[in-house]
Amino acid sequence: MSASAQLASPPRPTRPAATRASAPAPKRRRRGSAATWGWSILAILVALIWVFPVYWMVNSSLLSSATLESFTPTFLPFGGSFANYRGVVDGSFFGALGISVAVTLIAVFFCLLFAFLASVAISRFRFRGRTTFVLAILIIQMLPAEGLFIAQYKMMSELGLLSNVFGLSLLYIAAVVPFTVWMLRGFVTGVPVELEEAAMVDGLSRTQAFMRITLPLLAPGLVASGVFAFLQCWNEFTVALVIMNAENQTLPLWLRGFVQQSSSRAIDWGEVMAASTIVAIPVIVFFVIVQGRMTSGLVAGAVKG
Repeated sequence: MSASAQLASPPRPTRPAATRASAPAPKRRRRGSAATWGWSILAILVALIWVFPVYWMVNSSLLSSATLESFTPTFLPFGGSFANYRGVVDGSFFGALGISVAVTLIAVFFCLLFAFLASVAISRFRFRGRTTFVLAILIIQMLPAEGLFIAQYKMMSELGLLSNVFGLSLLYIAAVVPFTVWMLRGFVTGVPVELEEAAMVDGLSRTQAFMRITLPLLAPGLVASGVFAFLQCWNEFTVALVIMNAENQTLPLWLRGFVQQSSSRAIDWGEVMAASTIVAIPVIVFFVIVQGRMTSGLVAGAVKG
């Protein structure tokens, strides 16, 4: 073909590269959509498995003992009442509630304070024994709690802190601080020290730079660590069983009292479920309030290590 013919003939249309690349897209979309549906159904099934015991507890708390003892399970509380709740809420409940709230708040406050200072020291400063201190925190977490009961009981007895709110709070602080330090250390390390240095160049002191720049960025980590500390202190049973007596009980010990009635009379499962629901309500309310910041804190910790 001559050059003039080549110039006269129009150029052969070519398929756009984007069209060629996107040719198999519908098949991939269908495959991806099927996988999404599969994972969604699996997630719903797993959620139902986790949620069903909670639903069964609340449902049973509204039913009478005769209904609960029948061989036919009742999945919906038709005709139920709050009689079980009225039966368990008495003076002993409010006493146990006050002790649990006091012990948990004291323990969470000092846990966050000590863990925050320790995590800042580990992440921001280089000092002799730093590695040994970090390893000691890790080893302390591995110690079984049952192996410390005798020593803890003798120590509290010598200090006169048996069956005492402050004594139990001290043990909770010692038990929860190592885990909280490890959790907060990742958040503090994830905040670049260059941010503080830039603020110091602008005229702030080291303390002002930390308080104005780094501390606000650590808020999600503090909330997430506080939630885990709260859950550990609120639900703890064995240490409270060793330290506290029958007159000063936390809510888990108060809840055990309903099952111990089996020696004198049959267990009233309606009251047991009502008491369990009441004990769980503060945790659920607290989690709903802070769950937004807790989720962001967990994600930040996962990314920053």
